[in-house]
Amino acid sequence: MYDGRKGSSSPFEQTVYLLAEAGRAVDRLLAERLEYRGLTPAHQALLSTLATLGPHGRRDLVERLAMPGADAHRALDDLLSRGLLQSMVVHIGGRQELLAITDPGRATLDLLHTDASAAQDGLLAALTRGQRVELNSLLRRVCAAAARGAGGLGEAAGDGSRTPASGTRSA
Repeated sequence: MYDGRKGSSSPFEQTVYLLAEAGRAVDRLLAERLEYRGLTPAHQALLSTLATLGPHGRRDLVERLAMPGADAHRALDDLLSRGLLQSMVVHIGGRQELLAITDPGRATLDLLHTDASAAQDGLLAALTRGQRVELNSLLRRVCAAAARGAGGLGEAAGDGSRTPASGTRSA
């Protein structure tokens, strides 16, 4: 496989492709652990959002997560039937269903975080503690750059400068 000390002649061993491959592996590992618990990524996203942001209206929650409506409503109904969420009807500017995470929902989310840590430990077993800390720091920087839109189509190949079409000149 890829040896970072020697470089590689394969364009598919560029960092961007390796990040995508690692992301797919993580998605598979987490999906397996979720499936073992009878949950889906949609369940986890809904629990996480409500734990982080607090109670939300059903429609607002579905819009915020940009999930297909039918999938989101199915997952929400499942979480409600399991007692991981609670629903209240409020009459503020019309009738609205307000959803909140329950204590069992928080316990389930804690379990999912433990599962994610176990998956991370398995995936990163070949790295030392220092390398894991460094990787985390580097990935945070990469994610911050991605959130800013760095590396998009407006970037010229190789030098990071904008193309003339984007409004600035290359040097």
